[in-house]
Amino acid sequence: MISHTRQSAVTVLGLGPMGRALAGAFLDAGLPTTVWNRTPGKDRELVERGASGARSPEEAVAASGVTVICVVNYDAVDAIIRGDAVARALKGRTIVNLTADTPARARNTGAWAAGRGIGYLDGAVMTPAPTIGTPAAVFLHSGPEELYREHRPVLDKLGGTHTHLGEDIGRAAAFDVALLDIFWTAMAGYAHALAVARAEGVTGRELAPFAKGIGAVLPPIFEQGAVDMDHGRFPGEVNPITSAVSSMAHVVHVSESHGIDAGVMRAAEGLARRVIGRGHGTDGFLRVTELLNPRGFER
Repeated sequence: MISHTRQSAVTVLGLGPMGRALAGAFLDAGLPTTVWNRTPGKDRELVERGASGARSPEEAVAASGVTVICVVNYDAVDAIIRGDAVARALKGRTIVNLTADTPARARNTGAWAAGRGIGYLDGAVMTPAPTIGTPAAVFLHSGPEELYREHRPVLDKLGGTHTHLGEDIGRAAAFDVALLDIFWTAMAGYAHALAVARAEGVTGRELAPFAKGIGAVLPPIFEQGAVDMDHGRFPGEVNPITSAVSSMAHVVHVSESHGIDAGVMRAAEGLARRVIGRGHGTDGFLRVTELLNPRGFER
């Protein structure tokens, strides 16, 4: 039977690439670490490094005062922790859920945990698995601040920066979804750009340095745009949305001339044209946020 001093130990449930990285960071920091995974055998390397392999999730969570879970989604979380045996073993302990999913599901899981005497913190890992345990790692957390402070020494073993976003359990997931929106939209744009460039005889290597330059332009635009949106203003003196629509039309035309799907850009162009149709042609592109979420701008 596994036994650790609860205050000085941690359990990790889920041993995919991120889960293995989390458990490895705890081990590297000298923290007694218990691991469990639904698929047997994934704990072998970690056990060889000193982790304790549990035979069941209830045995795993009983070994530590805090359990970190990181699996594919909340369906997997529910399948692991919501069984009666695991819930009983978790009572009086804390679970830190670093699984990505929606804010509503995070709040639902938090309510479930509270009703069973289980401490619950939700979180998001905003950097790839290789950054875990290094200064480059970035973690977001939400939930009871007192609970976060209590377990911060354990979380710090994962390296990087940790930010507590507030008591609302869903805040970390809300940030995660919004930031992933940026990332995957950007990646979709980059994939499309590479396809268009190739069709015009431009290699990826030729384009990449200039693509990095486009990326470098964005941070100040993000910062100023966020301030402007929060104040309900969308200045377009430098680049009015009418100008933006013109450049989008060029991308659509060239793409479709090569038989390349321009659906994403057509969608963006369509939003911009609707904004112009509402009489905001001299405003900046971020005026589309008001169109996308009109309730967010109600006064």
